[in-house]
Amino acid sequence: MPQLRIRKVAVLGAGVMGAQIAAHLVNADVDTILFDLPAKEGAPNGIVDKAIANLGKLSPAPLATKAKAAALTAANYDQHLDLLRDCDLIIEAIAERMDWKKDLYDKIEAHIAPHAIIASNTSGLSINSLVDALPASLHERFCGVHFFNPPRYMHLAELIPCRKTAKDVLEGLETFLVTTLGKGVVYAKDTPNFIGNRIGVFSILSTMHHTAAFNLGFDEADALTGPLIGRPKSATFRTADVVGLDTMSHVIKTMHDTLPDDPWHQYFKAPEWQQALVSKGALGQKSGAGIFRKVGKDIVVLDLSTQDYRPSDREAAPEVVEILKLKNPVEKFEKLRASQHPQAQFLWAVFRDLFHYSAFHLASIAETARDVDFAIRWGYGWKLGPFETWQAADWKKVAGWIAEDIAAGKTMANAPLPDWVFDGRDGVHTAEGSYSPARDTVLPRSQLAVYQRQRFPDPLLGETFDPGQTVFETDAVRMWHDGDGIAVLSFKTKMNTVSQGVIDGVQRAVDEAEKNFAGLVIWQSGEQFSAGADLTGAMGLLQSGDIAGFDAMIADFQKTSQRIKYSLVPVVAAVRGLALGGGCEFQMHSARTVAALESYIGLVEAGVGLLPAGGGLKEIAERVGRAIGSGDLYTGLKPYFEAVAMGKTSTSALEAKELKLLRESDVVVFNAFELLHVAKATARGLAESGYRPPLPARQIPVAGDVGIATFQMMLVNMLEGRFISEHDFEVSKRIATVLSGGEIDRGSLVDEDWLLRLEREHFVALAQMPKTQARILHTLKTGKPLRN
Repeated sequence: MPQLRIRKVAVLGAGVMGAQIAAHLVNADVDTILFDLPAKEGAPNGIVDKAIANLGKLSPAPLATKAKAAALTAANYDQHLDLLRDCDLIIEAIAERMDWKKDLYDKIEAHIAPHAIIASNTSGLSINSLVDALPASLHERFCGVHFFNPPRYMHLAELIPCRKTAKDVLEGLETFLVTTLGKGVVYAKDTPNFIGNRIGVFSILSTMHHTAAFNLGFDEADALTGPLIGRPKSATFRTADVVGLDTMSHVIKTMHDTLPDDPWHQYFKAPEWQQALVSKGALGQKSGAGIFRKVGKDIVVLDLSTQDYRPSDREAAPEVVEILKLKNPVEKFEKLRASQHPQAQFLWAVFRDLFHYSAFHLASIAETARDVDFAIRWGYGWKLGPFETWQAADWKKVAGWIAEDIAAGKTMANAPLPDWVFDGRDGVHTAEGSYSPARDTVLPRSQLAVYQRQRFPDPLLGETFDPGQTVFETDAVRMWHDGDGIAVLSFKTKMNTVSQGVIDGVQRAVDEAEKNFAGLVIWQSGEQFSAGADLTGAMGLLQSGDIAGFDAMIADFQKTSQRIKYSLVPVVAAVRGLALGGGCEFQMHSARTVAALESYIGLVEAGVGLLPAGGGLKEIAERVGRAIGSGDLYTGLKPYFEAVAMGKTSTSALEAKELKLLRESDVVVFNAFELLHVAKATARGLAESGYRPPLPARQIPVAGDVGIATFQMMLVNMLEGRFISEHDFEVSKRIATVLSGGEIDRGSLVDEDWLLRLEREHFVALAQMPKTQARILHTLKTGKPLRN
């Protein structure tokens, strides 16, 4: 089958979603044209130009680096439709109006290339109705693709075929979405709101209904339906504020208008209080007020009993929290249902009606239960989907309870559960696959080639994947392989922090790799690469007065970084999530880093009153010296110094390249589940090309005393302007001293050992200072930095 190659994309519609979809396309280096109507005044592309300019102001940022905005091409429908002829993919993302979309299709159809795919980014309009506006010759190349907001960050993309969409078109587009844009793809049937919003919005409506029924406050309901049950901090009502109460009302109205026969139809309406807020312009986060609003530093919440805002301070009851903390889900649900506490009854009702709705509609909205669970997890950020939650809690027992409540008239609708729920099954997910009601069988995961790149895909409940063959394992690390010549090292510490056990494990792993493997990948199974050094262990040595032991620990840390750098086989760091402090330094010393787009990388030690001492400052000084030679070293060092002294963390892997914490040769991967595959391929490629480690740097030109003095002048101005504290000044001065190579002549040549000794000397000196120790203890206790 010929591969789908997408070189250029057009996005039609520069509204909130269209502009952000375009932004994510250029994040991935896809040549993208953003279209909208011509402006009535000023430059014809004014609407698009304004949308592109606005991308840099949004939070969270749609662009992985602001420089990407320049890659977008602005266009309008009156002047530039001919540009569509060069596009391989056209994504229509205008407002959710069937008539507007069809009018636009009439306008563009003559300009679409014979091979181009046309996709509508709609959150719920009928794909089969939309395709009727296009000539029959285009029907095989048309489908729906529903990105979730914000498109850069939300993993879910729903693919919705029309009756005639060609299989190769769908598979090619799926591959593009998965690898190029980093998405998790779920196929949805052409039903209103598809899967994610059909189930997700019902869950919100159900929670709203039960919040009123059990007389709970909005803040109280959010305290119960957030992290305590494995959902985001925004829970339910804050999520509605973030989405926008007007947007929520529109989606609810779509369900009301298009699902007249749904047994739950009477609940498909925005509550009166929501309608009142929308009519007042209180739309949620985007308008500054909604269900919640901020007053100074305080958060207040709407109280329906007083029709006014009150402090947001109602929490989950301790006895309910104790139930929710139970690790056994079977016991947890038994106690929730049995409890007489209104909050527990509320939670049982919320779960019960979600399970009931999901099971009743599964056959009509999705091919398998897997699609529903992934849609909710990836689109709404839940740790478990509805079917996984039900199955974990004892499928048969919970099914019986739901049936009892239906018979007793306690459920939101009296529709019976489908017969397949009671056919003796223990759930819908098995080792062989997930249940499909339409086919009455279990279907395995997709075998599309793109998924062979995911060594450990996102697991469903009960799914396990071959862990590979263990080389060695300790309390801190595990080294393993797949028999392909590339070893993998994973940390086991909390947040993958660098403890003494990790340091020992890395050194041993490099030894093993040099003896028995072609390369080594440092990769973590969790979401963080490493949150940095283990400060708890360091504080223990300091508080016991063992300065010599503390110094030796830092020397061992540096030795480990150098061992990574000078390994005779390539060591590749596979980074995702946090790579802070020591974690950042390990990847800086690797032969290559392969980083997921959402990697937040930084040398942040200044925040706890320290400086990087795992070789990070040494590495910066060496890189600048190698690049500039005898030139203006201060200017080369300045951006690094500012990033380190301010504890700056990149907001993406692409920004980490701008901060020079990643190299231009490092690889950025958009799908985190492909990270290990690409990292292993990178290590193998380096090995196959005859990899040799770099020669030791013995003649590094440094900025010396002139560099230190220049940095210090800048710091004095900041101190006098009260932008930094006296201790910040002390920490930053020492960072400048190490980066500049110490109090020696400008242009002096030093080696790595000289710089490592400087790092260690100043690190140990700072660590003994009371204000640094206060910062460390405060961070360990609260997780927040201390300014002192």
